[in-house]
Amino acid sequence: MRRCLVIGLILLVFAAIPAFVNAQQKPVRGGELIVAQGVEPPGLDPTTATSAAIPRVVYGNILEGLVRIDRDGKIVTGLTKTFKISKDAKEYTFNLRRDVKFHDGKPFDGEDVKFTFERLMDPKTATAHPEYYKDIDSVEVADRYTVKIHMKNVNSMFLFNLARPDSIIVHSQAAGKLKTAPVGTGPFKFVEWARGDHIALARFEGYRRRDLPYLDRVIFKFIGDPSTQIASVKAGDIDVIAYDVSPENALLLEKDPGFKVLNGYTTTEVILSTNNSRKPFDDIRVRRAMAYAIDRSALIQGAMSGYGIPIGSHMDPGNPYYVDLTSTYPYDPEKAKQLLAEAGYGDGFEAVIKLPERYVYAKRTGEIIADMFSRVGIRLKIELIEWGQWVDRVFKNADYDLTVIGHAEPFDINIYANPKYYFRYDSPRFQET
Repeated sequence: MRRCLVIGLILLVFAAIPAFVNAQQKPVRGGELIVAQGVEPPGLDPTTATSAAIPRVVYGNILEGLVRIDRDGKIVTGLTKTFKISKDAKEYTFNLRRDVKFHDGKPFDGEDVKFTFERLMDPKTATAHPEYYKDIDSVEVADRYTVKIHMKNVNSMFLFNLARPDSIIVHSQAAGKLKTAPVGTGPFKFVEWARGDHIALARFEGYRRRDLPYLDRVIFKFIGDPSTQIASVKAGDIDVIAYDVSPENALLLEKDPGFKVLNGYTTTEVILSTNNSRKPFDDIRVRRAMAYAIDRSALIQGAMSGYGIPIGSHMDPGNPYYVDLTSTYPYDPEKAKQLLAEAGYGDGFEAVIKLPERYVYAKRTGEIIADMFSRVGIRLKIELIEWGQWVDRVFKNADYDLTVIGHAEPFDINIYANPKYYFRYDSPRFQET
């Protein structure tokens, strides 16, 4: 078998995916696929944790939602046959599929939908994104296969939020298994989780699409070291490397006739996140100075060996609301120094950039940014912290000055502009609109 690698490489200033894919076009039924994943998920419940490693394993494989986003970025049906929005946009009616079963044989129906959203709305659940569901007033099971969600307020993002991994439908009698052995409706069922080694999935024979899935079994193998990943795929021990191939290895494999490198596209952006509530970052002149101090093209080349594209905002270029602002803040260190002086920091200042040590792209990006900032007087101390600490200290409690991380929250500026979000961006003008 010709081996396949899929990579996700993205940056604040850029977004891109170089991918190594099998050139075979006709699908083959049966067999086992072994996927190397650099990060082991902390759990398997995508509703209560933010790690991207979770949906990579479960979303669309084990667990599904009422709707989903297709390859063209459109919202299409998932566990629903049809859906309808009332004229006042305060009532969503979902006609559910009648041919869906959970992996334990239980038929899927409206009670599961009602249970799912009442669970998401319950503060005790500790949902990762309660803001997605704050406008729900009630969930009504009109009949076994018809569910109506009544809204307190109009929320133009609600349907998109239902297409996120956070909104997977939960088995009303098996919610307790979500974190370790989820029971879903997807094409694959959970088999085992050997901690520190792998997660195994198997074909669900009761899946509604009789022609899917093609594979009998999928193994997610956790291999954190990039060199070991490459050695394993070359030795034939694994079939796919998902998301975590280093740019150096990508360049090497371009020369290997056993692999074909394709530059693909991602909706994820890597961002230099700033705590806007802390001085001096609460001064827009300082934030603009930092933007002028970054040479995005050099950053992409240095951190990712050229894999990536500069972007001018938090939105990816495929987003319908994207505006190309890449020329708004060109690399101009003298302009950066001028703005810092105007803000009262003519001699620069010191700050700490906290980086998740798990992600090589974050460390490299942070190191290069620290060097670029030093040229305009901003002296960064780099602090590497393990992933759990990063989630708790940086993401949940905003205990940081600067950080670097990949973001994949498509379509919703309300996340970034929420004053409670870890950016701590508080704009009364935006909130009024």
